[in-house]
Amino acid sequence: MSFGMRVPLMVVATGELIFGILGNGFIGLVNCMEWAKNGKVSSADLILTGLAISRIIQLWVILLDLFIMGLFPHLYATSNLAKVVTLLWTLANHLTTWFATCLSIFYFLKIANFSHFFFIWLKWRVNGGVLGLFLGSFLLLPINLLIQDAVSEWWVNTYRASERNVTLHLDVNTIFYFKILFLSLTYVIPFLLSLISLLLLFLSLVRHTKNLQLNLTGRDSSTEAHRRAMKMVTSFLLLFIIYNISILLASWVSLKIQKYQFVMLFMVISTIFPSGHSFILILGNSKLRQIASRLLRHFKFFERN
Repeated sequence: MSFGMRVPLMVVATGELIFGILGNGFIGLVNCMEWAKNGKVSSADLILTGLAISRIIQLWVILLDLFIMGLFPHLYATSNLAKVVTLLWTLANHLTTWFATCLSIFYFLKIANFSHFFFIWLKWRVNGGVLGLFLGSFLLLPINLLIQDAVSEWWVNTYRASERNVTLHLDVNTIFYFKILFLSLTYVIPFLLSLISLLLLFLSLVRHTKNLQLNLTGRDSSTEAHRRAMKMVTSFLLLFIIYNISILLASWVSLKIQKYQFVMLFMVISTIFPSGHSFILILGNSKLRQIASRLLRHFKFFERN
């Protein structure tokens, strides 16, 4: 890939990543300042802070990977560097995925309203349940690390062979299937949990709306809370799908076609998820939205003066 083709992709990706770091940094900073000021923090803010910090780590890893691939791809012939980046990428992805999933489940348990005894039991134990789910997710991490390490080793061998003009008899389909297996173990469970939370939120909203109509009552705070939570979870799922498809396409192109300009293009698309989702979270959170609005007004005031 020519240097002229790399630069535009790297500029766009760097801009996306900087915006993502700023957005997630804003979330983490606001919640940490409130924690230091009041001496306590809500469970939702704690999850948001953990998500923001892990997203910042994820974005820095993506930026490192992008610059190595764009400017110094030969460095990945050193398997140690490839393993370090793979380890950081897998860990950051695990944290961000499960923090976002826990946030979706937390919204569902706090906002939805069902009379089933199991739901009521979970609702009373929401903090412990969400914490247990997050800690339990680490049982999958060693398996994910082993699979991703094997895929990384195959990728390094493929790159070395292509650099030496040597034909390496690797079953590319097998490597790609291992990549799908890795993504399945990492993402299918949290995706299904978030999807179930969304569907149950929708069912709860429908039942709540029918009750309001029977009582001849208009919209209330619970209706708005349902709608906001559903928008947050829906945006997470849509961006999550785009992110996973981009990763799969980047893996397939790098293994099958070895056109690294397309790999970088799919990496640029994948950064929409960790960067854009932070601003959706800010807009969906009244406290963060109000603080961001005040900051923007201050910036506009300083610009005029």
